[in-house]
Amino acid sequence: MESAVHQYIPSDYLPILIQFAAALGFVIFALTLTHLLGPKRNSEVKGAAWESGIESVGDARTPISYKYFMTAILFVLFDVEIIFMYPWAVNFKGFGLEGFLQMLVFVTLLMAGFFYVIKKGILDWE
Repeated sequence: MESAVHQYIPSDYLPILIQFAAALGFVIFALTLTHLLGPKRNSEVKGAAWESGIESVGDARTPISYKYFMTAILFVLFDVEIIFMYPWAVNFKGFGLEGFLQMLVFVTLLMAGFFYVIKKGILDWE
């Protein structure tokens, strides 16, 4: 009886390596070309740091409330669950009762984390 395991040989990876080399070559070519052809005018205004068209004022190392970072991290955390819920919703009928119960456990754990965040007052701004 033959084994169903396929032994990969280096030539199997050749198309991937060619595509990677072509992409890398294009990036190097584009960066080199823009560097050689682009204008080279340096000035004090061009070298100044700007943020959204507004000139920087003050020290960039001023303390920022941790609540800003917590809100950003929580947004990412609670936004990423959509990545798991969307495929589940698309294949809802195929997963049946077992898939529904697994998603129920997932949403329950997610809601437990959300209520913990609310109880701790992390989303309360003063």
